[in-house]
Amino acid sequence: MESVQSWISEHKLTSIGTLWAAAIGASMTYSRARTPLKPSLRLIHARMHAQALTLAVLSGAAAYHFYEKRAEEKAKIATLADALPYILRPPRNTICGACYEGARSILNLTNKLDNNDKASDKQTNNPSSSSNSAKGFANTLKWVKEMKEMEEVLNEKISYLSGFAVAFRDQIHTDIQVQPGNNEPSIPAHRALLASRSSIFRNILDSDECKAPPINQTITLPELNHEELESLLEFLYSGNLPKEKVEKHVYSLSIAADKYEIPFLQKFCEHQMLGTLNSSNALDILEISDTCSNQSLKETALNYIVRNMEDVVFSARFDVFALKNPHLTVQITRASFMDIRNRRAGVN
Repeated sequence: MESVQSWISEHKLTSIGTLWAAAIGASMTYSRARTPLKPSLRLIHARMHAQALTLAVLSGAAAYHFYEKRAEEKAKIATLADALPYILRPPRNTICGACYEGARSILNLTNKLDNNDKASDKQTNNPSSSSNSAKGFANTLKWVKEMKEMEEVLNEKISYLSGFAVAFRDQIHTDIQVQPGNNEPSIPAHRALLASRSSIFRNILDSDECKAPPINQTITLPELNHEELESLLEFLYSGNLPKEKVEKHVYSLSIAADKYEIPFLQKFCEHQMLGTLNSSNALDILEISDTCSNQSLKETALNYIVRNMEDVVFSARFDVFALKNPHLTVQITRASFMDIRNRRAGVN
């Protein structure tokens, strides 16, 4: 039976032609013996019978091929499931194809790790550990557990250090007043913390003026208003700020971080500005980066402006920016012409 199927599969046209001719011959013979028809009519009837028989046979062959392929696919899936340990086989009708493929990928990864471990064991002549078939997966679980423990330790440290923020919020044993500009109310703080967070604050507090008896001692930060100063001090005590305060004061905080040499605040503000860079604030970020001499941030903002030249240059903000920062306007123009020249030359 298999040899017949193979021959028919290889000689499809011959098989169909033979079937057609046989059907016509049989029909002609039947018509001549049973019905008194003219030869032309008998030929027409024979062709109709041959077509009907051929279509029936082809339809049956197609149906047989379809169900045979489905049976082969089910057999492959069954073979794959049999190759997996029983506890790792996906329950029938309870897992999607993507999840199933993900599980297979994990199994392949663990098997690969196991094979690598076994190969290293053979090279070191240590056959005792080769029997551990789940060593790779166990190592992965161990690594995940260690990362979880590390995360818990870091959260405990953050919670412990948050006591500084409590001291600032509740004004516990404050010993100095920090004055914003425009004669706004001062904010109590701690000399030791200010000195530890900024070398500039330390030099100010070590000056002769601040070494006098700590009675109503005040230092002034004239470039900050009350809200900006409060946000600055909150960051110095806690190392973080609420999102709404960051969005509102990021430019003034960036300038203060540069002036008073607070590197962590500088990185914090740079990360915030890079994350929110768009056509409406690109000029502001370029101006701040130039003021703070942050070259990497400046290049990023300048490249963004060049790529979005039309949106930035034709905005209402650009006229004020150009009058205030003519040197930056020249740099934007030069960068734009360089970009045009490079594109014409076929460079990015």
